[in-house]
Amino acid sequence: MTRPLFYGWVVVGGAFVVLFLAYGAQYAFGVFFAALLDEFGWSRASLAGAFSLYAFTYSGCGVLAGRLTDRLGPRAVIALGGGFLGLGLMAMSQVTALWQPFVLYGGVAALGMSTAYVPCTATIVRWFVDRRGLAVGIASAGGSLGTFALPPVAHLLVTTVGWRWAYVIFGGVILVALNLVAVVMRRDPEALGLAPDGRPPGAPTPGGGRAARGYTVSEAARTGAFWMVWAVFAATWIPVFVPLVHLVPFARDLGVPALWAATLVSALGIAAVAGRVIMGGLSDRIGRRGTLAAGLVLQAVAFAGFSTARTLPALYAAAVLFGFSYGTISTLFPALVSDFFGREHSGSLVGLLFALAAPVAAAGPVGAGWIYDHTGSYGLAWWLSAGCNLLALALLAFARPPATT
Repeated sequence: MTRPLFYGWVVVGGAFVVLFLAYGAQYAFGVFFAALLDEFGWSRASLAGAFSLYAFTYSGCGVLAGRLTDRLGPRAVIALGGGFLGLGLMAMSQVTALWQPFVLYGGVAALGMSTAYVPCTATIVRWFVDRRGLAVGIASAGGSLGTFALPPVAHLLVTTVGWRWAYVIFGGVILVALNLVAVVMRRDPEALGLAPDGRPPGAPTPGGGRAARGYTVSEAARTGAFWMVWAVFAATWIPVFVPLVHLVPFARDLGVPALWAATLVSALGIAAVAGRVIMGGLSDRIGRRGTLAAGLVLQAVAFAGFSTARTLPALYAAAVLFGFSYGTISTLFPALVSDFFGREHSGSLVGLLFALAAPVAAAGPVGAGWIYDHTGSYGLAWWLSAGCNLLALALLAFARPPATT
């Protein structure tokens, strides 16, 4: 007799689609960034500031999105976020002054984006324990495939119908699609009378101790482990958005044609798919910390590669390495949090860590733009980014689950 499909994999599929569209649109910002610079002549630092505000807002609102997901479930949260993200992108088509991207992209669209990563990954870790790394990796691979697929689409639309209509199309598709996909998202297996990983209903959760029962936010925040996890990811989040915003203009500065520059972001995205699935599954076997350490080393090497790249093949190599490592790190973050503190309050915990990291995540793109505007080069920005990942690696050596009582 054929065993029925565990509904958790349907939830994984829904999360895949949400992240495909949300992160695909986010990583297309580099294409729109170049088009806006060409039309309005704004400085790179000033326009990158709109993205920094976006990163700050969507990371900071992650705590609210996580708490709402724990209380209301992902359906309502993702549907509402699809409305904000879609309308924010559509409204970007009307930009005529520099302050407007700060409001429309850095505010409205960012509110919508906050309901993508945290609700999706926090929901997935509720549905899986034994295969948690693999499940999160598959779901979050949607974001990486979106990164691969949508920047060239954005470039094609910008060059054929213009950047204004391109924003209208992107926003309209997201508005409709995310509200449709939200229907399949369920909070946890218990809501359907199931158990994690497709175990028999009522089966005990693997492991033991307090993490199996689940730390509340206040309990977790009183542990040193919580703040060490935050320190690790804060250090690696400082530079994580720098390639997203600056890779396309960096490549164009080196004489790479615009279309080929856009494909660098696509190469980054497809490499991240491999990083998420391969390293997510590997972490279920060899442990989360060792796999994460490998990702941090690879990301530091990738940033060093950007600093020395002068040809298109070298840029591709650095972009692929960055994508693989970025996929690894972003996949393991929610899995590690749930491993340390349990799945009951995973949305609130992941969201809170996102919010606490928002200020440092916002500093990267605008800082890289400032360095370029004052030095005429991204070299220092790339080396500082590599250093941030080495700092995260050093901090990871001290990260341990909280002692059980």
